[in-house]
Amino acid sequence: MKTVLITAFEPFENETVNPSWEAVRQLDQHIIAGAKVVAKQLPCVFGQSLDTLCSAIENLQPELVIAVGQAGGRVDITLERIGINVDDARIADNHGNQPVDVPVVTGGPAAYFSTLPIKAMVEAIRQAGIPASVSQTAGTFVCNHVMYGLLHHLQQNGNRTRGGFIHIPYLPEQAARHAGTASLSAETVITALETAIAVALRTEEDSRISGGTTH
Repeated sequence: MKTVLITAFEPFENETVNPSWEAVRQLDQHIIAGAKVVAKQLPCVFGQSLDTLCSAIENLQPELVIAVGQAGGRVDITLERIGINVDDARIADNHGNQPVDVPVVTGGPAAYFSTLPIKAMVEAIRQAGIPASVSQTAGTFVCNHVMYGLLHHLQQNGNRTRGGFIHIPYLPEQAARHAGTASLSAETVITALETAIAVALRTEEDSRISGGTTH
């Protein structure tokens, strides 16, 4: 059976929950489009987050890797197009690290594009009645660190696994403490992620059958 690795982060910046993990953990061991989903929590820590992610990839050899993170202030499900080779932290991570203008990978390419079918995923999520869009920036904190590092790992290891990053808004209970910010329920986010996974797997299968690459 195919495996999908989906990751999310622990809480950070004085939050008691992280909406990414509250949704992702509920998908663990689910079967979506004939594939088993395995959920993994990542530390919100530069370096250590990538070590944990890459170890999980090597252990599971998944067909698909989707990393999910919190983007408080965003109004919808946002599928990231690009990860850039820079760590530039506005705040410290959960171990007190606060890199400024440091490359994720020394000597690595300036950027990597998601290998997920992001526009098809956005369209399917919208058709499910959930707001979604393509984002042109994953920021420069640990989320971007993980996105760039994930795609670099897959590229350097000649891995055909497809990967990318999805940002989600606050949960309602978080937005209640941040006046004027948008939120989505965990149940809504779960539906969006299930939809995104199914589209990515279907696109991968269509590409394999046709012998081509789908973007």
